[in-house]
Amino acid sequence: MTRRLGSGKLVIATHNAGKLKEISALLAPHGLDCISAGSLGLPEPAETGRTFVDNALIKARAAAEASGLVALADDSGLSVAALGGRPGVYTADWAERQWFEGEPGRDWFMAMGKVEGMLQAQGPDTPRDAWFSCVLALAWPDGETAVYEGRADGMLTWPPRGTLGFGYDPVFVPAGRSETFAEIDPQEKHRISHRADAFAKLVADQFG
Repeated sequence: MTRRLGSGKLVIATHNAGKLKEISALLAPHGLDCISAGSLGLPEPAETGRTFVDNALIKARAAAEASGLVALADDSGLSVAALGGRPGVYTADWAERQWFEGEPGRDWFMAMGKVEGMLQAQGPDTPRDAWFSCVLALAWPDGETAVYEGRADGMLTWPPRGTLGFGYDPVFVPAGRSETFAEIDPQEKHRISHRADAFAKLVADQFG
């Protein structure tokens, strides 16, 4: 039987205020007081895993051990079938500018262009199937963990469309829809996204 979360403080293993706000809203009905690893001054561990599960567990365990509290981490990204599942765990890395590409930081249009360029290089009939993955990992200070995996399947399109999303959202059309994630109202996206799928599994397991 999966260990259950009690009410009280839960460390969200992130330094991103937006992600903390989104996760806090999802968990608020369940009596959890979410605080970020950033607000506690915890360092960000190196994400050296080969899978989304590996990286989510690295972040959750590090935050739980450093804080003495239960911690929740997520790892997510885009996988493209014709590219052998890439960029996968390196989704954000593909957006990092190299020294010859301008100021340091992430350029998501550049990242989307890399994916599109690799698909076009394979020819006009290349399948454009893709999926977003989200893995949520819970870690307790004594080392116990629980993992929940979510997924949203779809197709890639080009050129990018929409301004409501982030990352690769403007080129991803979820299955059964004609709009990209960046054209869909954020409330609706949160209902059908890979993160929503993972959170639904967490809530059902922990609070069901």
